[in-house]
Amino acid sequence: MSITHLILEASFVVQLVMLLLLVVSILSWTLIFFKYAVIKRARAAAEQFERRFWSGVDLGDLYKRLSSRRGRLEGMELIFESGFREFAQLRKNRNVDSMAVIEGAQRAMRVALNREIDRLENHLSFLATVGSTSPYVGLFGTVWGIMNSFMGLGAVKQATIATVAPGIAEALIATAMGLFAAIPAVIAYNRYSNDVERLISKYDIFAEEFSSILQRQTHTSSAADSS
Repeated sequence: MSITHLILEASFVVQLVMLLLLVVSILSWTLIFFKYAVIKRARAAAEQFERRFWSGVDLGDLYKRLSSRRGRLEGMELIFESGFREFAQLRKNRNVDSMAVIEGAQRAMRVALNREIDRLENHLSFLATVGSTSPYVGLFGTVWGIMNSFMGLGAVKQATIATVAPGIAEALIATAMGLFAAIPAVIAYNRYSNDVERLISKYDIFAEEFSSILQRQTHTSSAADSS
C-alpha cells in the first residue's frame, strides 16, 4: 500500500478534500515566501532611512531626493515625504497658523502610515484562515473515508484488518495533509504578525519624532519672524 495508490483509490469526496488541501498548501507556501521578502525589505529600508535621517542631512534636500521617486516610496520614506510635503505646502500660506500646519502634516503622515499598515497586513488573514480551518477540512475527509470504509464492511462476510486498513489509511492521509497545510501557516502568521507590529511601532515612533522636529522648526520660524 503506497501513499500514491491510497490517494488514487480513495473515494471522490476524499480526493476532492486532498486536492483542496494541496492547492491551499501551495498558495500558503507561496504567500509565506512572498511576505518574508516584503517584510525583510521593509525592515531593511526602515533601518537604512533612519540612519540617513538621523545623520544630520538637510530635510529639504532629503525631501527633494525622495519626491523624485514619489510613486515608489514605501515605509518611513513615504511617511516622511507625505508629512514634509504637506508641511511645506501649508507653510506657503501665510493665513495658516503654525498649529494648523503641524496638524496638517500629522494627518498626512497618519494617512501614509495607514496605507503602510494595510500593505504589510495584506494577505495575513489568509494564513490565519488556512491555519485554523485546514485541520477541520482534513478531519472531514478522514471522517468521510472511515465512514465509507465501515459501510463497505456490510458487503463482507468476515471483517479483518486487511479489509479495513486501506480505507482507514487513505482517510488518515487527509488529516495529515490538513496538518501539513495548517502548521506552516500558523507559524508564519504568528511570526509575520509580530514582525508587522514591530514595524508599525517603529513607523509610529518615527512619525511622532518627525512631528516634534517640525514643531520646533515652526516655533523657530515664528520667533524669527516676530523678532
